[in-house]
Amino acid sequence: MYRNFPKIFLNNKKRPGKTEYYLNIAKEVARRSTCFRYQAGTIIVRDDQIIATGYIGAPRKTKDCFERAFCIRDQQKIPHGQRYELCRSCHSEMNAIINAARAGVTLLNGDMYCYGLNPKDGKEINSFPCFLCKKMIINAGLKRVICSTKDKEIKIFLVEDWVKDWQERDILDDEYQYGQDQKV
Repeated sequence: MYRNFPKIFLNNKKRPGKTEYYLNIAKEVARRSTCFRYQAGTIIVRDDQIIATGYIGAPRKTKDCFERAFCIRDQQKIPHGQRYELCRSCHSEMNAIINAARAGVTLLNGDMYCYGLNPKDGKEINSFPCFLCKKMIINAGLKRVICSTKDKEIKIFLVEDWVKDWQERDILDDEYQYGQDQKV
């Protein structure tokens, strides 16, 4: 019986830690996005198990921006982070929460990992959830949200801190807002 196992190296790198591992999976999920403006992938993990994934895309069985060959919000020059009611797509965070509900899986005390890219240049952007998604995340009972950033850093938010902050200040005073790092 062979018991001398070699150390695991991938592309001359050491084995990734859990946060990097989960964000890499979210990055792969993001590749399924059907948005001209933003590619985002989200996974939800509870008890060290992936329980849901989501990417930006139109509701099931409807046409997305790729199929229609244009973005309504681009045509109207609407800045990132505004006028979501005009967008065809659901955000990756929303879709991950919805997919967990469809499977009957609880999200209580789970962690959400978010990864975002600009599809025009392939560069990472801040993957902070928008206000709509933050409200859903709070109500879903998630514990932490781990986000990739344009600086290739990781930003970890405790959901209870959002709640405390919004109890004292207005939601619009939130320091980390989606779209602040992007142009129209």
